[in-house]
Amino acid sequence: MSDYLVIVESPAKAKTIERYLGKKYKVKASIGHVRDLPKSQMAIDTENNYEPRYITIRGKGPVLQDLKSAAKKAKKIYLAADPDREGEAIAWHLATALNIDIESDCRVVFNEITKDAIKESFKHPRPIDMDLVDAQQARRILDRLVGYNISPLLWKKVKKGLSAGRVQSTALRLIIDRENEIKNFQPEEYWTIEGNFQKGKKTFDASFYGIAKEKIKLSNEQEVGEILNQINGNDFQVKKIVKRERKRNASPAFTTSSLQQEAARKLNFRARKTMMLAQQLYEGIDVGKEGTVGLITYMRTDSTRISETAKKEAHEYIEQNYGSEYTTLITQQAKNKENAQDAHEAIRPTSTLRHPDQLKAVLSRDQLRLYRLIWERFVASQMAPAILDTVTTDLQNGEIIFRASGSNVKFPGFMKLYIEGSDDQKEEKDKLLPPMEQGDVVNSLEIEPKQHFTQPPPRFSEARLVKTLEELGIGRPSTYAPTLDTIQKRGYVTLEAKRFVPTELGEIVHSLVLEFFPGIIDIEFTAQMEKDLDSIEDGNVKWVQIIDDFYRKFEKDLRHAEIAMEKVEIKDEPAGEDCEQCGSPMVFKLGRYGKFMACSNFPECRNTKAIVKEIGVKCPKCKEGEIVERKSKTKRIFYGCNRYPDCDFVSWDKPINRPCPKCNELLVEKKIKKGIQVQCTSCDYKEEPTQ
Repeated sequence: MSDYLVIVESPAKAKTIERYLGKKYKVKASIGHVRDLPKSQMAIDTENNYEPRYITIRGKGPVLQDLKSAAKKAKKIYLAADPDREGEAIAWHLATALNIDIESDCRVVFNEITKDAIKESFKHPRPIDMDLVDAQQARRILDRLVGYNISPLLWKKVKKGLSAGRVQSTALRLIIDRENEIKNFQPEEYWTIEGNFQKGKKTFDASFYGIAKEKIKLSNEQEVGEILNQINGNDFQVKKIVKRERKRNASPAFTTSSLQQEAARKLNFRARKTMMLAQQLYEGIDVGKEGTVGLITYMRTDSTRISETAKKEAHEYIEQNYGSEYTTLITQQAKNKENAQDAHEAIRPTSTLRHPDQLKAVLSRDQLRLYRLIWERFVASQMAPAILDTVTTDLQNGEIIFRASGSNVKFPGFMKLYIEGSDDQKEEKDKLLPPMEQGDVVNSLEIEPKQHFTQPPPRFSEARLVKTLEELGIGRPSTYAPTLDTIQKRGYVTLEAKRFVPTELGEIVHSLVLEFFPGIIDIEFTAQMEKDLDSIEDGNVKWVQIIDDFYRKFEKDLRHAEIAMEKVEIKDEPAGEDCEQCGSPMVFKLGRYGKFMACSNFPECRNTKAIVKEIGVKCPKCKEGEIVERKSKTKRIFYGCNRYPDCDFVSWDKPINRPCPKCNELLVEKKIKKGIQVQCTSCDYKEEPTQ
């Protein structure tokens, strides 16, 4: 018989913790929640203070019975679920099911699964924090009231299997709004004049800046010609030199959202995969002689705080491996965002001394890549700033001024180990200018005008969408990955070239929610609701009040929608061909994952097949057909005219639905090393690559 019973969520976590605690402790796993709201009904009593009705989750009966049996044999029970709202709620449900006094010291929390952290946490047990429980409960109830009221309405008015949630509807709105921006975008022409100059034996580049001291933007070829006509000869005088020393601070250690963004940029991981791997690293990996140990701290956090112990260990490591000049007693720690809970630390390795190279034999390839990313980011966050020398030089010919900029890394600091990725900026590289003094004369070797056009905003990648949701204060660290999953599983968006594109079904659902439930997808309202829900956790307001304030207006919108929302009839469109099985006409139907082809003689004939995907671009060759996506025998995607074999247009690069602004011919998306570049198939027009 064990003296103490400890209950955690996962078996992997249980195995690790039991080894640290010793023989007197028995550690068992609840495998997540044991109680929840039933799936088959609302289970929220709106007439009785929104009282929820919880039931034992189907399949969890044997787990709960096993925990009850173990609880009867134990002198003391500790509930050690994860250190967040969800974990607190799991502990509360377990306490209720096992008849544990929630005001007793039954709750144990730790931010990392290491021997010292576990031992220390069991010295400071506490009661269950009902403010945390209520904060989780309020979110669950609010999402249930929204989802279980709007979803059946969409089933009735559109089609079965649809859903609308609080955060997912706002995410869908962002994607559709961006798509509309792209469709309505009108490119604007602008020009630059680039020059290549020589000083002594060295050459360097400079760009046209303006006339005299006034900066000038060039809008057309005529303006460019006027500037070029004012340049007299090849001699330019060095008019002004500005030298500066610039410090560049390291990025802070990861939060959940910044980890998801950086893993997408650098490792090409989806948000869900990142969180799955991080969970494995947190719960524990068998590393050999040490046994099973948690390699990173808790991975659901919006705080950038680092413990003093972890800082000290990192500083000692940096000093020993890089030198004292690479560490500093004053480390840069980003200020937490306004809505950050700061419940626990940023994501970091549990020990800086556990270098990624030491774990190659025990981690999978993807586990190692993610661990290395976390380790390098944390260690770099504790390193000295990089110091860059920058030089700006103005070159003058008459009244015409060209400007050259250069920089070089004087001291690499944290950049010796890690440089943060970016969706928009190119990696910073040294760009040295030759030594120059004011009054020197340099020669222009070539001056070339270049035509450009403004580009539409890019579609959302997973990383960019997570970043936007976080900046707007919508959702929380634990919600980003499931939100992105949901809008894809419902068929509201698809991923094309790793960018979100709304489907016809997504646009239908969005338009209905926007018309009848505007508050649900109003960005400011949704962000304020997040703050209101957080105030429950702080103990500043009762959860029932927050829910009631929302539901009273929502209920009126719901009653209006049930009456006023017209049924959306998604008619079957003739496919223009007959069923090869029964000879009946084939029709296009709208399914969960978009349109497909089916026999009109359903249910007698159940023949279905995928349809060729149109991309919304007219064939540039025959001017009659539509460009469709096809697959070669080797499964490689290419694009061709749907009038084949009458029209033989084909392209490996994806055509896009806007003409070249320079020659009015076909534009295509070409995959290059730096991402995707829009290029013209006829002239030299190119746009800046996007990731």
